[in-house]
Amino acid sequence: MTQTVVVTGAGSGIGKSVAAELARRGWQVVVTDINEEAALATVAGLVAADNQHHEYAMLDVSDPQDAQHVAEDVANRLGLDAWVNNAGISFMQRFLEAPIERYDKTLEVNLKGVFVCGQAAARAMVRIRSKGAIVNIASMAGKQGKVPFLADYVASKFGVVGLTQAMAFELAEHSITVNSVCPGYVVTPMQERELAWEAQLRGTTTDQVRQQYINDTPLRRLEKPEDVARVVAFLISEDARFITGEAIAVNGGAYMD
Repeated sequence: MTQTVVVTGAGSGIGKSVAAELARRGWQVVVTDINEEAALATVAGLVAADNQHHEYAMLDVSDPQDAQHVAEDVANRLGLDAWVNNAGISFMQRFLEAPIERYDKTLEVNLKGVFVCGQAAARAMVRIRSKGAIVNIASMAGKQGKVPFLADYVASKFGVVGLTQAMAFELAEHSITVNSVCPGYVVTPMQERELAWEAQLRGTTTDQVRQQYINDTPLRRLEKPEDVARVVAFLISEDARFITGEAIAVNGGAYMD
């Protein structure tokens, strides 16, 4: 029987790669994003066997009604075996100059979005008695504060790591596992924006900042979205059924805990 997974923020970056990797492994993928055009493009690029029917849905991860509608609709029609909370945003600014509006928006998407969607997914899984898996995309910035110009992002991702543990503890009685993945310097459109912001804030070039990211990574390369996607695939597989509440570092050694 084909299993179904929902991936948030799958219109680009890590989410798009996660959707592609899971489709290749036989999962039926529901691609969600706040950008309909991007979600459609991701679905169009997914491989599909005869038993796979990929779909997309527009989703504002911070809207409880929106999340509940997607979760219940998918559970009712396709079953719901896994949910990947990937949607996230970032904005770089010095802590002393960071506007509170940016803090509010970052936490609304990065932390509230995981709470809202995780709750909606779990409710649907419990209702249909699915022994499912939830994976939250955090960051190595969720394990250390030594990250320049991203105080609001750091706060949100530390929150995701803690929320993952709380969810795992309470959902264990329903045989639902909850884990987070903590990537490092991943080559995505988000990183391209961050390179430009950081270069401007440091008074240097994007190439120099990029090289610093590589220098900070013992494996001596930037991370690819596929590096993250493969770990997500493991965490929602049967091989990981006795892993819950963990924050798995996938960063080439850039931060070791």
